[in-house]
Amino acid sequence: MGTERQWILKEAADGQTVSRLATELGIDPVLAELLVQRNIRSFEEARAFFRPKLEDLHDPFLMKDMDKAVDRLTKAVQSGEKILIYGDYDVDGTTAVALMYSFLLNHTRNIDYYIPDRYNEGYGVSFRGIDWAEKNGFSLIITLDCGIKASDKVLYASSKGIDMIICDHHLPEDGLPQATAVLDPKREDDNYPFDDLSGCGVGFKLAQGYALRHGIPFEELESQLDILALSIAADLVSVVGENRILAYYGLKRLNTNPRVGLTSMINITKLDPCHISFDDIVFKIGPRLNAAGRMESGELSVKLLIATSQQEAEKVANEINRHNTERKNIDHEITEQALSMVREGKALSSNNITIVYNPNWHKGVVGIVASRLVETYFKPAIVLTQSNGLITGSARSAGGFDLYTAIESCSELLENFGGHLFAAGLTLREEKLKDFVGKMEQAIEGKFQMQSLTPALEIDAKLEFDQITPKFVRILKQFQPFGPGNSAPVFASENVYDDGNCRKVGADGSHLKLELMQGHVRFSAIGFGQSAHFDYIKESNPIDCCYSIVENYFRGMANIQLRIKDIHEKDDIF
Repeated sequence: MGTERQWILKEAADGQTVSRLATELGIDPVLAELLVQRNIRSFEEARAFFRPKLEDLHDPFLMKDMDKAVDRLTKAVQSGEKILIYGDYDVDGTTAVALMYSFLLNHTRNIDYYIPDRYNEGYGVSFRGIDWAEKNGFSLIITLDCGIKASDKVLYASSKGIDMIICDHHLPEDGLPQATAVLDPKREDDNYPFDDLSGCGVGFKLAQGYALRHGIPFEELESQLDILALSIAADLVSVVGENRILAYYGLKRLNTNPRVGLTSMINITKLDPCHISFDDIVFKIGPRLNAAGRMESGELSVKLLIATSQQEAEKVANEINRHNTERKNIDHEITEQALSMVREGKALSSNNITIVYNPNWHKGVVGIVASRLVETYFKPAIVLTQSNGLITGSARSAGGFDLYTAIESCSELLENFGGHLFAAGLTLREEKLKDFVGKMEQAIEGKFQMQSLTPALEIDAKLEFDQITPKFVRILKQFQPFGPGNSAPVFASENVYDDGNCRKVGADGSHLKLELMQGHVRFSAIGFGQSAHFDYIKESNPIDCCYSIVENYFRGMANIQLRIKDIHEKDDIF
């Protein structure tokens, strides 16, 4: 059965605070405990959490350089300049481009968009993209989800008479690009109240600033929130503060009045059109939009998101879906090869970090493979391949370790790098590879706690089945959307058993379908990857399980289901 996962029960919150909040709100103390875990301790704070308000969005002009950006954009629109919207090829970048393009199209026709080619241009602003802008007569480029490290590209554009407004959310380097405006809430000199916007979110703030300056009704911005919700979910930014407000209303729009391109994607993924969650974006919609940039071009995702006819949207959605099927096949094949390399001792490193390299691997899936290695070995991973004569790859962290800073410490060996605390991309010359591997090992040694290599599950609260009432579930639903900073609660229940109808499901029989009982209370449950417990559970032996609570919808009917995360075949879990 492999390594048994340790279950760690979160430290109990202050009992008096929990009791008072439970009484004030008229909710189960377990739900009050979940609120206090989220630093919500009063009726007013709970109301703000459960009922986010668009009027609580921050003033965009609190962001450094917003006034400069709006001034330059206004000048471009009013004088009929050609404006190029330039974005990265992942979900965050393509949604940002679609949002800005759709918004500005209502105010100018002198507009186009550009998504760099992952293979020929790589991440971020490229010289080729600027040359294309010059050739086609653009005098203003707005970058989205990229540009914060493009100092040389900004100077190059300026030499050609092209101004740039940068909208990014990645960590800046020491010196900022000399652009007309640099919008990035992670700037050290920026006092904007919320610094974890997605790249699309920063673009939204620019649109909001422009709308405020020109008296454009907020309804015009509100129509863009469905794609903004995609970026927040897929880019794994925190779902708190301003992001929670934007995600809440974006999901509402996605479920009630999505744009035609997203309707086509919802149909292809066979999702219930009125009950789409962040999980559905992360696991169904997001990977498909990403697949376009991985396998062909991120332009396909933009085309889908700005489509105006159902026929056009369905055609693009089907093409994207084909790319996703191809991506899954390649991803599976390369993952198997990478795992074999580690098992056979052929990895470049497998101590503090897993580093594997094959010059023939598909560049578009190395990030996914790195995530698979993290899931398998519970330590950071870097997967490298070759592109345009350079070694290039993706890095993923584990256990909350700041991998970005470790990579940054090797910057003198790299041609380029960028990303977040827990995910990054990098490029280097082959002759620097051995030194890079050694330096990464040193950068991580002693800082990444080895105990975090043991898989662990954090439990929010213990729960008895009879506490899971319709009211409990109704209030729990209001904690959504779930994501970083507001994770879906994980509960643990002891001494439950299956009614004897447990069965294996899935193409390879690796999952379990259960009917779990505790006393006289029964719930349907699904245990992904839990089939090793089948023989024990089939005999109705008691188990301890941890799970999240979800609502499944089938033909308009909702039913409560426990999504099992782990099972222990013993009495005492803590």
